[in-house]
Amino acid sequence: MARFPGEEQLQRSLAAFNEERFTPGLPSADWHRDVDRAAGWLHEEGEFLEARRAAVAGRAAEAPRDADGFVAWFEALEQGGPGQDDPLFPWLAERATMAEMCWFLTQEVAGEAGFEDLSALTQVKLPTRPKLEIARNYWDEMGRGNPKGMHGPLLETLARRLGLEPRVETTVWESLALANVMAGLAANRRYAYQSVGALGVIEQTAPGRAALVAAGLKRLGVPTGDRHYFDLHAVLDVKHSAAWNAEAIHPLVAADPSLAPAIAEGALMRLECGAACFARYRRELWGGAGETHRSGLT
Repeated sequence: MARFPGEEQLQRSLAAFNEERFTPGLPSADWHRDVDRAAGWLHEEGEFLEARRAAVAGRAAEAPRDADGFVAWFEALEQGGPGQDDPLFPWLAERATMAEMCWFLTQEVAGEAGFEDLSALTQVKLPTRPKLEIARNYWDEMGRGNPKGMHGPLLETLARRLGLEPRVETTVWESLALANVMAGLAANRRYAYQSVGALGVIEQTAPGRAALVAAGLKRLGVPTGDRHYFDLHAVLDVKHSAAWNAEAIHPLVAADPSLAPAIAEGALMRLECGAACFARYRRELWGGAGETHRSGLT
């Protein structure tokens, strides 16, 4: 993911904008001012998202337009997509210290956009089959109605038990950019199909990484209950991915092949953001010893 002039400040500002626009509030006498300020940030967000989209549009246009071929192309991203098989995750599983693992997790928690909220925004006015699949996914994220099973609080529990203090001002801009891309795609209906692709590729590529993080937490002595978020996603997202591809992506492309490039763009945008995060994390954690760390992995 290329860096643009003023990128770091832009991502911090967009993170603050997203926090403001998604936080429930009450009417105020200054609502005209609020709308005007939001309009300015929507223009900034639009320029940012269009730059990210343009960076992957060529590759996305090469995706097949038939539903079976497109799903096969999409599934292949798990192996050949940007950021896959990054050496950071075997290192987290096998070698990271508790301090290094906590730094990594702090970045991840601070950049967490909230899959359940992104899903809720994305499904608005979609056709029945994709809408129902996203709804099933949302219900799983919500613990199927059980507060103790909600995925967001599970991650918050891990952060609290480890004493993490995630804050925007101490989060690398690449992690903020990932969250800002996901929020922008889900919140703007012109990117609804990009959001379907971005969310779907998370389900497809996250399980392997989650399993390695869970292995690292286990090695470091983190109790089973505290690391349940990663243990859960290492298994559950495999099922989610297969259903998402069959019930959301396939019928959308079958009904309208012109949607294929948009879904592909979203997937590639998300993967490029992830790859940039992993590279930045390695630089921060490994410094100039990156190759030493890499060569020491089994």
